[in-house]
Amino acid sequence: MAQIASLLAAGRTVSFEFFPPKSATEQETLETTLRQLEPLRPSFVSVTYRGGAESRQRTFDLVSMMQATTELNPMAHLICVAHSRAELTEILEQYRSVGVENLMALGGDPPEDPDAAPGELLYASELVELAREVGGFSIGVAAHPAGHPRSTSLREDRDLLAAKLEQADFAVTQFFFSFDQYEGLLDDLSQRGSTKPVLPGIMPVTSLSSVPRMATMGAPVPDWAIARLEAADELGGADAVRHEGIALATELCDALLASGAPGLHFYTLNRSSATREIATALGLGTS
Repeated sequence: MAQIASLLAAGRTVSFEFFPPKSATEQETLETTLRQLEPLRPSFVSVTYRGGAESRQRTFDLVSMMQATTELNPMAHLICVAHSRAELTEILEQYRSVGVENLMALGGDPPEDPDAAPGELLYASELVELAREVGGFSIGVAAHPAGHPRSTSLREDRDLLAAKLEQADFAVTQFFFSFDQYEGLLDDLSQRGSTKPVLPGIMPVTSLSSVPRMATMGAPVPDWAIARLEAADELGGADAVRHEGIALATELCDALLASGAPGLHFYTLNRSSATREIATALGLGTS
């Protein structure tokens, strides 16, 4: 399997993100999604991680399965929260032992369990350093076009991101909906001397009910986009909203590719239909 840094150096990438299933039903859904998306020949796929022993095992099982039984090139997510340095080292060594060479290093959200230890490493940059010590990984970090929800200012967010990218190989953004946000992020990083690749994250809005949730995740849908979705709802209901949301995402992808973005990273929510429709509209996976 190829390291993501090498893939980005060679040209544009297309990638998909999944979360580990928690039940037999979710497992069946994911297996179907993987079969449907694999023909698009993604450059890599990423697998999320929430922390804790159970989630840790689910992520490891899914990543190692992909590595061993599919043509997919997996990237494992790992977070600092609620882990000791020794635990994180063990996890990294386990991934290396099964041939996984790509890592997304994250600080992680505060633990849901109030009794959980905060963890010895506090920041993603420290996890990047640890992964470098273990060796053999191509390492990505997260970027937030609108700024990380816990940053005190956009300036602080950009300063911290530029510092992370000094150690990491690339960044993947939180999903966003306006090209101007991505362009502004790159401009801010350029002013700080950072030139590492930043992959834009894409997640189409396929229902009006999901709009408030996007805001809580730190990526509010712009008013102009909401207006288009609401107009579609008035004309054709839920199906029309879904169609318009996919059109909005496709337009954003077109603008990103035209600007020279190093690739596209799709948040699939373990479903394939919207991602496949966008990919088809863009002509991805057809060459």
